[in-house]
Amino acid sequence: MQVPLVDLWAQYTTIKNEVDEAISKVISRSDFILGSEVKCFEEEMATYCGTRYAVGVASGTDALHLALLACGVSAGDEVITTPFTFIATAEAIIHCGARPVFVDIDPCTYNLDCSKVETHISDRTRAIVPVHIYGHPVEMDSLLELAKQYNIKVVEDCAQALGACYKGKPVGSTGNAGCFSFFPSKTLGAYGDGGMVITSDHEVAEKVGILRQHGAYHKYYHLVLGFNSRLDTLQAAILRVKLRYLDSWIRQRRLIATTYASLLSDVPGIALPVEEPYAQHAFNYYTIRVREPNGNRNDLVNNLATQGIATAVYYPLSLHLQDVLKYLGYSPGDFPESERAQEEVLSLPMFPELQPNHVENIAGAIRYIIDRNRIHLTPNPEEIL
Repeated sequence: MQVPLVDLWAQYTTIKNEVDEAISKVISRSDFILGSEVKCFEEEMATYCGTRYAVGVASGTDALHLALLACGVSAGDEVITTPFTFIATAEAIIHCGARPVFVDIDPCTYNLDCSKVETHISDRTRAIVPVHIYGHPVEMDSLLELAKQYNIKVVEDCAQALGACYKGKPVGSTGNAGCFSFFPSKTLGAYGDGGMVITSDHEVAEKVGILRQHGAYHKYYHLVLGFNSRLDTLQAAILRVKLRYLDSWIRQRRLIATTYASLLSDVPGIALPVEEPYAQHAFNYYTIRVREPNGNRNDLVNNLATQGIATAVYYPLSLHLQDVLKYLGYSPGDFPESERAQEEVLSLPMFPELQPNHVENIAGAIRYIIDRNRIHLTPNPEEIL
């Protein structure tokens, strides 16, 4: 049995004719840079996310960077975020000239622990970047209250959470800006890099639009130093096709998650992902915790691999422990929940085309490996005597 973490070919075969036609139309028009498909996709994404504007950029990283700049983050500022995320979250902050200030995570959702944020706010804090990790929304109300109280911006990192909802509202629509990645493995993935900033703030949208095109409001007339960060027209055309299927794909992901949960709920040493009452999880990843003594993550990964079952660890080293960020002055033990998670989390295969028998086989393999380890851990009664 071979089960990949994500099967992009299986998805393509279900929409092949539509995708091929969309690509062909762009090629025939040859409007490859900020062509008509980009504008249409921006409008459709704004509608889907419930915001007034959406601005396509070259990647999820650029979406964060340009959104932060558009929200006024600059040299000397501080931006609060989580250490349990991809490096791009911190990169975007640092490339603005600002300093990331980390706050530990909630052990159940892996998201920023909002109850700990206020103590980290200083007179230099300009923004908060909550990351909706794995597709589960952050508890936003308390962050928005703090933002209002201290006059700071909220830029949502929604790279893994398109289609997720917080209290019925799409993620990215409650802060000053929301940032998405269309990396191929995402719930809505392009066939290359791509990203988007959504907002209902005209000024933020306008600034991102200027920054993405060399700081120009009109071609060759530059207001600020900007960047070359435009969503490719071919990618926009592909994403427009995929967007029509997004809700059905998320429903299928949630069904697969329910099946995993029913099959793994009683396995010792395994903690399943949660879905808080305020949240609709998008399940970009299905991430369990493997806890000692009953479970051993490395042993589980290796044994699943021998059976052709792919897994991944997002993320094996928290940002405050990364060599490139040592200058921030953090030390091991500063964020115990993040450090504990990095040793225990394991993402299992998750994609809409994943077949029920594969889910059953994956769960069965996990159960067998855990049970075998438990037998080895159980002392021999004769040895006890």
